[in-house]
Amino acid sequence: MSVQTLHAAPPEATEAPPTAGWPLLRLGFRPLYLGAALFAVLAIPLWIALFLGQLTSPLAVPPLLWHAHEMLFGFAVAVIVGFLLTAGRAWTGLATPRGAFLGVLVLLWAAARVAAVVGPYPVYALLDLVLLPLVAAVMVDLLVRARNRRNLPLAGILVLLSLANGAFHLAVIGAISIAPLSALHAGLALIVMIECVIAGRVIPAFTMSATPGLKLATRPALERATLSFTALALALWVVAPSGAVWAAAGGAAFALAAALHLVRQWRWQPAKTRGRPILWILHAAYACIAIGLGLLALAQFGRIGVSAGVHALAVGATGGLIIGMITRTARGHTGRPIKASKAEVLAYGLVMTAAALRVLGPLAMPQGLPHLLVCAALAWCAAFAIYIVVYTPWLIRIRPDGKDG
Repeated sequence: MSVQTLHAAPPEATEAPPTAGWPLLRLGFRPLYLGAALFAVLAIPLWIALFLGQLTSPLAVPPLLWHAHEMLFGFAVAVIVGFLLTAGRAWTGLATPRGAFLGVLVLLWAAARVAAVVGPYPVYALLDLVLLPLVAAVMVDLLVRARNRRNLPLAGILVLLSLANGAFHLAVIGAISIAPLSALHAGLALIVMIECVIAGRVIPAFTMSATPGLKLATRPALERATLSFTALALALWVVAPSGAVWAAAGGAAFALAAALHLVRQWRWQPAKTRGRPILWILHAAYACIAIGLGLLALAQFGRIGVSAGVHALAVGATGGLIIGMITRTARGHTGRPIKASKAEVLAYGLVMTAAALRVLGPLAMPQGLPHLLVCAALAWCAAFAIYIVVYTPWLIRIRPDGKDG
């Protein structure tokens, strides 16, 4: 995917009039990026208060399961859906949901988040299960009509995410005999695979566009090996039976996948982005994939617990790529310069600080976990609060140039 592909307007024939409709519902990124940022600011303090025993749980599921599920299927999925419903228009030249239809999708997402806290479990589960299949159907329809086979695997991952989410809810009510956390690990694994695919397209493209004369050649064999071993390692982690042999196989697969990601990223020449924060945040976050896979390898070999690797992928990689992409793509689609302000640079640093505190802190000082969690939560919330303050005026208004988007 080229830089132009991410930010290009669709063909004239498919554009709506620039003044038609509420600006917030023009493209998927507008309401869903904003909703995800707001949710990030609200959900983490609630989790910390529950974890530290400062609140009695009002939740439809146990607090740990709520936290893990909502950060994946609430926070991360909102950004993924917003990105795909926006990029899908550029990929196909066809109209993606906007106006009332987009509003319904956003309300479904938001209603599930609220129902998890104040509603009965069946209502929460029903609302939560509707969004992903709908969006998957929209994406499949768009890509098939446009004969865009290259991006069909991303729609396939949305289907698999829907199944993982369904497995989680069935496990919670005891309808299937798997641990709910296993379904959540499957969800995290699928989100990491989306990140690996999208990052492999945009990070080298963005790096080349910002560095005159730089040419980054793709090595198809390296790309296939990196994605294949990552998928294998994550699949073994999620579905392999317990036992020393399977654990050793999973650990070896994780270690090899981590090494391949390091080689892949080294070829993208991340040092070239030192003076461009809107780029280095993507490189820093992508590095957390290799770190997370490496930590999961150590966990498979029994050296450390699984939490460090999970949070390296969930906070460092997913959180870092999200703050990087929702700033860059929102700037591009609202007609702003592709250059981070001081406030955005601070947000980048805060997310990576939160990741370091949550991942490395407990490894170094396990006795300080409560204080580390509070500090990480404060950094995380401050980062996404900055996004809300900076981007809300842009996302709820038309572009300065009057174009659709």
